[in-house]
Amino acid sequence: MPIKAILTDIEGTTSAVSFVFDVLFPFAARHLPEFVLTHADESAVAQQIDAVRAESGEAGASPERVVEILLGWIAEDRKATPLKALQGMVWEQGYRAGQLKGHVYPDAVEALRRWKQEGYDLYVYSSGSIQAQKLIFGCSEAGDLTPLFSGYFDTTTGPKREAASYRQIAAAIGLPGEQILFLSDVVQELDAALEAGMQTIGLAREGGVLEGHETVASFAVIDLARV
Repeated sequence: MPIKAILTDIEGTTSAVSFVFDVLFPFAARHLPEFVLTHADESAVAQQIDAVRAESGEAGASPERVVEILLGWIAEDRKATPLKALQGMVWEQGYRAGQLKGHVYPDAVEALRRWKQEGYDLYVYSSGSIQAQKLIFGCSEAGDLTPLFSGYFDTTTGPKREAASYRQIAAAIGLPGEQILFLSDVVQELDAALEAGMQTIGLAREGGVLEGHETVASFAVIDLARV
């Protein structure tokens, strides 16, 4: 079956890992404490604070204690959904204020634009929240790229290394797995997508091979006609 949709990871795939770890995470770590304490009474933030309490097993945690938990999760790079949601809120402030610009590799920008023009539906699946995904593409160095995408998926759909998550995404897209191409730099994610029936291509921008998958160093050399 021909490919009809492309599902892409962000970190290490469309965008530099260094942008996330050297720019976004430190920005969130600096600004998250004040943000949480200042906005703790707002419903969207209060909901995530309660989720932190539930996930940490500390039902009575004060907002100050919640901040400590969040900073600990940031330090260990924990893929906690409430952390991702709150980081997204902090990043949104930074993007809107012009303090942040999303990094997207030029080869990814060019390919995504070309694929959209050729009629492929484009989707994103990242461990970062959907809000954060829209910000990195919406406030990117290349301008607003969000019109290119038909949908976004994050860890609320399921873990990125489990095949069930990709089956759920395929159902949401409305295509059989074999008509969806998944792009990632993590072999365990590619394995899970393959198990769910998707086509896969691995991105190894520094060279090397993601075992069991066609591997490229750039979006520029991906030939959808050969998938």
